[in-house]
Amino acid sequence: MACYIVTFEVANTNNKAKLKERLKTYGTYCPINDNCWAIVTNQTAVQIRDHLMELILASDKIFVIKSGVEAAWRNVYSQENTDWLKEKL
Repeated sequence: MACYIVTFEVANTNNKAKLKERLKTYGTYCPINDNCWAIVTNQTAVQIRDHLMELILASDKIFVIKSGVEAAWRNVYSQENTDWLKEKL
């Protein structure tokens, strides 16, 4: 299993809410900020993108990247999220 970073810009608030609910279905996830989440899955980046694209418009944006070996951040939602990111990234 690998950790992926998913960022998105979705104009429609209903579609954005549905996208976030779908991200939760991966089971192991962490919202980093409102438009950026980390998920752990066996799927590839293309599979994740395609699975999420079903919920958004053609003009919306989505970016999926496999997590690397180094990361840095400031002001994520909570200490719990910071701990999750330290462990999974």
